[in-house]
Amino acid sequence: MEKQRAAIAIQREAARKQADIVAQAFGMPRATVTADCDPIPDPYASALLGFAATTQHVDAKLLRAVILQESGFRPCAVSTKGAQGLMQLMPATAEQFQVADPFDPRQNIEAGARYLKQLLDKYKGDVTLALAAYNAGPAAVDAAKGIPDIPETRDYVKAILSITPPAPPQTPTPRPTGN
Repeated sequence: MEKQRAAIAIQREAARKQADIVAQAFGMPRATVTADCDPIPDPYASALLGFAATTQHVDAKLLRAVILQESGFRPCAVSTKGAQGLMQLMPATAEQFQVADPFDPRQNIEAGARYLKQLLDKYKGDVTLALAAYNAGPAAVDAAKGIPDIPETRDYVKAILSITPPAPPQTPTPRPTGN
């Protein structure tokens, strides 16, 4: 059993090194997230993403790209700033969306998708601004009247858009007119 644990640790370290090489090759920042767990299996991730994308009317490929960038599909990921889980929810965001366990893949993806949809609605379907707000916070985007001049945020948006195929702007949720 101990040999298996040692082999897994070696594989994890090799995967981290590969991720750093890929990030460097594509001009992406090195990960600021630590995770001592395996990525969730793709069939499970796809089912959760499909459900969240359908219920929140958000492109599943966009959700997948956000998770890939945020946590590499590792549900135990924690950032140096305290964000948690697959979609790297800050504790206040997790509380806002009533997430009991931010490390539970289903709860994290559903809350992250709801938050991303909220941002897409706020920025009238502008995916670039919604992603910038997901990373830096809506206040920073509002203050900058666009993507804030924060290298991490600019790199974040660029990285996600580079792995997400071009799609039409996300349609904001219609609001009742009160006729």
